[in-house]
Amino acid sequence: MSVLVALIVMLGMLVIVPMGLRLVGDPALDRIRHLWPYFAVPGAASLWLPRGGAATALALCYALGTVLLAAHAPRRLARTRSVRPTEAALLTALAAPSVAALALVAERSGHELLGFDLGILALTVPHFHFAGFAAALVAGLVCRAGEGTAGRFAALSVPLGTLLVLGGYFVGDLAELAGTLVLTAGMWTVALLTWRTVRGRGADRVTRVLLGISAAVLLATMVLALSWALGEATGIPHPTLTWMAATHGLGNALGFGLCSVLAWRRLHDRTPRKA
Repeated sequence: MSVLVALIVMLGMLVIVPMGLRLVGDPALDRIRHLWPYFAVPGAASLWLPRGGAATALALCYALGTVLLAAHAPRRLARTRSVRPTEAALLTALAAPSVAALALVAERSGHELLGFDLGILALTVPHFHFAGFAAALVAGLVCRAGEGTAGRFAALSVPLGTLLVLGGYFVGDLAELAGTLVLTAGMWTVALLTWRTVRGRGADRVTRVLLGISAAVLLATMVLALSWALGEATGIPHPTLTWMAATHGLGNALGFGLCSVLAWRRLHDRTPRKA
């Protein structure tokens, strides 16, 4: 795993997920959130060890935390009895880190899970922390802030696009391209609503800047995602995976993921907590 990818994954594990869990506004998640460092720190440490038993054991510690988090999703669904778009997005966010952890355990053990090479598995880990957890979470928060048609579309299309991209790993490049198109439409809708609606809702200057950066970055990073998926499906020239990690991956991690979570944290601290 490259140094850049490892640093992006660490950001997801140690910052994005625990801060994001607080934004869900569910007191039932508090226990998991407080325990999260005990899972995330070993997971982060596993990134810097050679592939083998020690790295795998530490990755399994992280996987355990993600399983506990994913197990909260059906309990939340049973409690809320809601299939609203907001809930669909938030439930997807709770489940996404477990997909990342499965890829991490396989990659750290040197096992080509389901035939995927270790490089693809390594990139799957940050993908499901940011395109999975962070994107679905923010789409749900945007929808919650104002459940208009556009908000509902974002909250449904981001999880659907993420699932279609995952399915494309197994079905083929055209299916992955279709998933990328759906995900891009959802993320651009999130960017539009963030810029036009969320930034004006009691946000101070710093929060508005953070939200503005996150919206602008999404426009650029999703163009890169489309160019890569289109190139893979059609054979036309497209960015390499290394270039995608340095541009699309880093942009989504810092410009979208971190800025979004920090901004929503500031908005969250100004509003009453919701379950």
